[in-house]
Amino acid sequence: MPARRTAALLLLLTALTSCSPDGERPTESRPVPSRTAAPSPSVDPASPSGDPTDSAWVQLMIPMDEGAVTLLDLAGKKASGPRLPPWAARLRTAQAAELAELRGLRDRMGLPETDVHKGHDMPGMVTAQDLQDARTAEGSAFDRLLVTQIHDHLRQSQQVSRSESTAGTRAEATARARTLATARGKQLATLTALCAAQAADVPEPFACPADHPV
Repeated sequence: MPARRTAALLLLLTALTSCSPDGERPTESRPVPSRTAAPSPSVDPASPSGDPTDSAWVQLMIPMDEGAVTLLDLAGKKASGPRLPPWAARLRTAQAAELAELRGLRDRMGLPETDVHKGHDMPGMVTAQDLQDARTAEGSAFDRLLVTQIHDHLRQSQQVSRSESTAGTRAEATARARTLATARGKQLATLTALCAAQAADVPEPFACPADHPV
């Protein structure tokens, strides 16, 4: 396997195996368990998709988008910043369309509808606890939670999609991953600009002060 594909595969599998079922989200400073140091796929290599990397990416992206869509739905009712509701509505529409395409890809790959990451907590995943916190948060507390969680979701899904576009072998999956990664770059720039009140090409790092009137 070429070195570039091996590196991308390791990145994707590390993200997939960094889930925590106990509600504790891993931090970047925490060492990755040694079991993720080798390309040991977290899905059955004999899956109908023909490539465990493609399967793993699809089965990760669907619950990630589902959580994000649910959180963005809440923004229309709870966001206090004047610019947050229209931004959330636009992103929610884009994420819902993306989710429909991913579900169609899952079905064409012959993968089950089961959420293999249910109950897990990982960077970029909007969890059931996150949604519970969002439902109880009010005012600026909700706004902070919203932009922080969505930013993490966009960054992590962009990273694993870039990895899939290099490591995957199913043309339809890798093409979808490239499209998604490109969209994430634009969505991240828009969110950064929203918080910074600057032009839409504001580069990272992301910065949104806790009291910013977004």
